[in-house]
Amino acid sequence: MCGISGVVGFDLEFDPPQAGSHVALMTRALSHRGPDQRWTRIQGCAAFGVARLAIRGLDDGVQPMTDEASGVMAACNGEIDNHHELREWLASRGRPVSQATDVAVILPLYLELGDRFAERLIGAFAIAIWDPRVGRLLLARDRAGERPLFFRASRSRVDFATEIAALVAAGGAPPAPSLSALRGYLQLGIFRAPETPFSGLEKVGAAEVVAIDKNGTTRRRYWRWDVTGTPKRPPQVDHFDALLREAVRRQTDVDVEYGVFLSGGLDSSLIAAIARDVRPERRLRTYTVRLPDASFDEGHFAERVAKRLGAESISVWFNPEDVPRGIAQLIRVVGEPLADPAWLPTALLARRASRDVPMALVGEGADELFGGYPTYLGARLAPVYGALPAPLRHAFRRIVERWPATERKVALSFLLKRFVAGERLEGLARHVLWVSNASPAMMERLGVASLALRLDDAGTAAVLDRVQQWDFETSLAEGLLTKADRGSMLSGFELRAPFLDQQVMEFAASLPPEARVSGLTTKVFLKRYALRYLPRDVVMRRKRGLSVPLAGWLRRPPLLGWAESRLGSGRLEEAGVSSEAALGVLAEHRSGRADHARLLWTLLVLAEWLEWASTLHAPASKESVSHPLPVAQTDPDPSRTRGSVAQPAPAR
Repeated sequence: MCGISGVVGFDLEFDPPQAGSHVALMTRALSHRGPDQRWTRIQGCAAFGVARLAIRGLDDGVQPMTDEASGVMAACNGEIDNHHELREWLASRGRPVSQATDVAVILPLYLELGDRFAERLIGAFAIAIWDPRVGRLLLARDRAGERPLFFRASRSRVDFATEIAALVAAGGAPPAPSLSALRGYLQLGIFRAPETPFSGLEKVGAAEVVAIDKNGTTRRRYWRWDVTGTPKRPPQVDHFDALLREAVRRQTDVDVEYGVFLSGGLDSSLIAAIARDVRPERRLRTYTVRLPDASFDEGHFAERVAKRLGAESISVWFNPEDVPRGIAQLIRVVGEPLADPAWLPTALLARRASRDVPMALVGEGADELFGGYPTYLGARLAPVYGALPAPLRHAFRRIVERWPATERKVALSFLLKRFVAGERLEGLARHVLWVSNASPAMMERLGVASLALRLDDAGTAAVLDRVQQWDFETSLAEGLLTKADRGSMLSGFELRAPFLDQQVMEFAASLPPEARVSGLTTKVFLKRYALRYLPRDVVMRRKRGLSVPLAGWLRRPPLLGWAESRLGSGRLEEAGVSSEAALGVLAEHRSGRADHARLLWTLLVLAEWLEWASTLHAPASKESVSHPLPVAQTDPDPSRTRGSVAQPAPAR
């Protein structure tokens, strides 16, 4: 994992020293992502920079990479998991690769295949390639969108960087907030590519190659998780076992020690169990977030799984007082808002883990691929509910709407209220309302017009297929993976998700609906498979996931006072949101008459981001660009230092 940046000029006014200085500033702003080495290189009318976190090929991973014969230059943030196979293929084509680092295959692969190079890569990556022979810059992202890449293009120049804050770090005219993108953020809590919170700044989409030259920008999608169009077939457990084990094996084929982010739930526990089974000789540490609210805390479940696997268990406590300073720092460093409350505990956990190891495996993607969310039950049950007599549905809706709000995690009352709110909608439109952070009525209350989202809700594909595809391409790609990347890389720590291996994803797309959700059971096939590795009580435990008890925290100090200050600061008015209305939503939430925690968090993060964005127009401060995260309470001994070379596990 790294941070990459660059400047490319398309006219004779390109100034190489100035561009090199610009890239050096961007690369320094990305140093939290790549704490091991930093390099910049100028090649003709292009300047690239890389801040490296060394995972593979520790001694020879110099970037940017160049081909002296053609002048082509490349930089990569991420990892290429099939680099061994690609080395053999490239050697057979007369392009031997001598460097041990995995990303060394990218440049010869491009020289061999041209624009279609990304289709042969397996891994998580964001890549920039400058080809002076045709005067074109290529920007590419991995299939799921695990690694980010942003750019700003004009007819004469393009700047790109791994994070927005780095892209604006070198000065110049600061970009203006995009009001339409911010409206979308209020509804969904994320920014859908190519949108970003700033006008003129764009995001490369997942599984996309963007080509930029003096004539403009073109986008091409080279892959899609096509669950709606993939033929369905009965799943074979042995076949899937081989695929997932190979994904874990590839992602742990590294020159450093690694851990697992473990919640004690099905997904992370399964990844931990396979990692232990695939590489029994390696030391395995697990890292878990602990929360003071018993209904949210999963620490004891994670400890039981770690003990069963013979892994070391390390915990980090996350408390309400960690929130204000922590979220402000995250926004300052990365430059974008994200309405996922688990963003901050993920960052704290990564900071603790980075003292021991530079990377960890996670279970991200399993819910979207295999049908794990409670909303998928709603998607299957909605037609049955809609067929009930109108008086019966009306009576049920009135009962649900009067159900008191609760501060417990994954409350049935919250799910049912979302369910009945969308009863008049069909298919995907109903699902999008269920998962939105702000309903159209609430947007109107805040003084903001709702966006008319373009939904592909036609055709004969099953509703479950359509909603899972939406979640994979929207909630996962632009939300959960953004949380994982920005939170972990704040401490130069890499997260890898074996479920997002290409073959695993394509297997999941072939599962019949009943192998994903059946009756009131989610992840039907994955649970059956997981019984090979885990006890039934772990596999069948009710889904909880990493979330934060915001509903209760926002009703009491210290977060209540912070929330009142942020919402009443006037910053929200810059995005067209009524501060008075926002404070009214907080007052209603505080009284317990309703649960507005998700919407309030979305507004609070937006207010913090607008505060940071306002500093871009102010004179530069001598103050450091970031402050440390709150000191997390950890367990056990905090005196250990991060290991850089893999060692065999002690004999047991």
